[in-house]
Amino acid sequence: MVVCPKCGAQATANTCSKCGLPFDLCVCVTIEREAEKIRITTEMRRFSKPITIIEGIVENAKDVAKQLKSKLACGGTVKEGHIELQGDHKNKVKDILVKLGYSEEQIEIS
Repeated sequence: MVVCPKCGAQATANTCSKCGLPFDLCVCVTIEREAEKIRITTEMRRFSKPITIIEGIVENAKDVAKQLKSKLACGGTVKEGHIELQGDHKNKVKDILVKLGYSEEQIEIS
């Protein structure tokens, strides 16, 4: 069984079964990333401490959280499919996510 090296889908005769393109032109990962809707919210937790919640990042959530924590100099974690950062970082997170390759249209701040 042959597997596409870019997206991991099953393949036949050097073509991806998801998008139907050759391995070197496979765009499955790009299409999935563009389809994601990222929502950034702020919530108050214990002792009136703000926490920034980022929902919608499915792929590499731990890596994205690690980069956000280091660039914002804050603590945080990945829980139940979303990223939690200590503090109110809504606007800064959007700028960092755009620099990481997410499009500005798919990021919603509420």
